[in-house]
Amino acid sequence: MNYRSVIFKSFFRLGLLCLSLGMIFNSCSSIWSGEEECPEGILLRFIYDYNMEYANAFHNKVDCITVFVYDEQGNHVSTQTETTSVLKDEGYRMSLDLNEGKYSLVAYGGLACDEASFEMAGPAATRSSIYADRVVQMKEGEAGAKLHDFYFGCVDVSVVDNGYTEMTLPLMKNTNNIRVILQQLNGDPLKSADFKFSITDDNTKFSYDNSLIPNGIVTYNPWDLGEISTGTEASGTGDEEEVVVAYAEFSTSRLVTSNSPHLTVKRADNDEDIISIPLNNYLMLLKSSQYSEMGRQEFLDRESEWSMIFFLDSGLRWINTHIVVNDWVVRINHTDY
Repeated sequence: MNYRSVIFKSFFRLGLLCLSLGMIFNSCSSIWSGEEECPEGILLRFIYDYNMEYANAFHNKVDCITVFVYDEQGNHVSTQTETTSVLKDEGYRMSLDLNEGKYSLVAYGGLACDEASFEMAGPAATRSSIYADRVVQMKEGEAGAKLHDFYFGCVDVSVVDNGYTEMTLPLMKNTNNIRVILQQLNGDPLKSADFKFSITDDNTKFSYDNSLIPNGIVTYNPWDLGEISTGTEASGTGDEEEVVVAYAEFSTSRLVTSNSPHLTVKRADNDEDIISIPLNNYLMLLKSSQYSEMGRQEFLDRESEWSMIFFLDSGLRWINTHIVVNDWVVRINHTDY
């Protein structure tokens, strides 16, 4: 037997098979013949890397996604939603079957989940019919709750004849978690029940482009209150004493530079203001030279987890010479804020 001839023929047949399969899978018309049209549209990949880590966290953070499709004239074409665990798969792509043409795709993460804190506004029949009429708002009663994470993104795409085009739709986060910590400088323990915490802002309603629509001032109350030990330190007598601080945890909608959100901490016994500050200005104290080229709004949008430590004297008055923001000690030169 001529083994070389047998081997050559085997490889030759295998090559013909691969060539044939390649022609089949690369030619839409080879599969859809006759009167059937070749399927076409978009394979949509989602990313969420608009954060301070510049890393894609979509698969770990977004648990439901809704995509609205609009044609070139701004008319609503279709809506597609995914709420299952497939979103955790880094290879996941949403398939949108669309005819040849130009489209605008708008995505909301967190809108279709059972725990959603935001909803489409306006009459049900017209909520998404026209691109520029689309409005999303916070649900009633959510200002004192832990908001379900909410994301927005959009991209313009073109669908070409004869197949699918893969596109990427980037998302940004529209919700924040803000932890306010009070610590007595002399080490005495504090109780959260001795204080009243609140944040006020007008940021509960979003236009089609994710900008805010005036909707009235809302008061955010803490979704969590309590005390926590930070360990022990030497007291004035030299003994080790446990340091207990009070904290309040807030969940808010998007912070924007054109608004003036305000953080207030009062004494519970007499409503006397202890802390009353323009929140954005103090958060911006964290924007060091490391982020000098980053715009103020981009900084607020990329960061979504904030922690602020305020130090009080023995009379529960704020020692307003410095605070700690996200573990950074910030010294305040004053009166600009």
